[in-house]
Amino acid sequence: MRVLHVDAGRQMRGGQWQVIHLMEALVARGLQAALLARAGGPLLREAQRRGLQAWELSLAALRRAAVGVDVVHAHDARGHTLAALMGVRPLVVSRRVAFPVGRGPLSRWKYGRADRLIAISAHVAARLREAGIAEERISVVYDGVPALEASKGGVAVAPASDDPAKGEALARAAARLAGVELTVSRNLHEDLARASYLVYLSDAEGLGSAVVWAASAGVPAIASRVGGLVEAVEDGRTGILCENRVEEVADAMRRLEGSPELVAALGAGARQRFERLFAVDRMADETIEVYRRVTTAR
Repeated sequence: MRVLHVDAGRQMRGGQWQVIHLMEALVARGLQAALLARAGGPLLREAQRRGLQAWELSLAALRRAAVGVDVVHAHDARGHTLAALMGVRPLVVSRRVAFPVGRGPLSRWKYGRADRLIAISAHVAARLREAGIAEERISVVYDGVPALEASKGGVAVAPASDDPAKGEALARAAARLAGVELTVSRNLHEDLARASYLVYLSDAEGLGSAVVWAASAGVPAIASRVGGLVEAVEDGRTGILCENRVEEVADAMRRLEGSPELVAALGAGARQRFERLFAVDRMADETIEVYRRVTTAR
């Protein structure tokens, strides 16, 4: 099977890393995978650095590269738009964000061009259904990430973010109230190696890739009870879900700070759930099944 991936993202965020993980897993399974990505962007550089087949994205490049492929898989909104404009089929589109799908004529046309929508959580799938997209056109495939080495523990970690909706200020305020020294990380993979627990707060979330990465290292999470985070964290078994109120987040921090046994138990549960739901192999196998459905339906 030959699959062409399209992603026009400007930054290297969770969605772009999913493209890399998926392509590598497809190649390992003997599929042919190629990528069109933004010229000069970090995704194109990373894909080429890893030896993946990748070229600069343009309408002309998309027209050429789509010839003879079995599936085109768009991973972001602009990539979806370009693939729809070019009329490439069959078209699979990943939807990663938690906010509602637009209901205007352009959005309805664009989503109507997709043969299958992959939602990264049941929450995202619900947003698609609310927009009038038929259930039979939607598949839920959780993100998958490579496992990190088990954390040695020691510090509370929260990801740094310039986005006010991501809750860094709330995490800092809760840590001060709880009397906890919080490591605000700009290199999450490195800092998870010494994390006792992750604090991941957000106003809205499709799934929460940082929580998935933490689980892969056996690190439990304190997370907002919003969107797909309620699927990424099983409250009381792999972490603690809470409302976005400083007192409630602080209480969750105090619970974990005061009980190494609870941290260990939640961390073990997080790692087990990661292996069952969020491993790269599972994500790749379920995505390939989506490809098979759209190719056999034509």
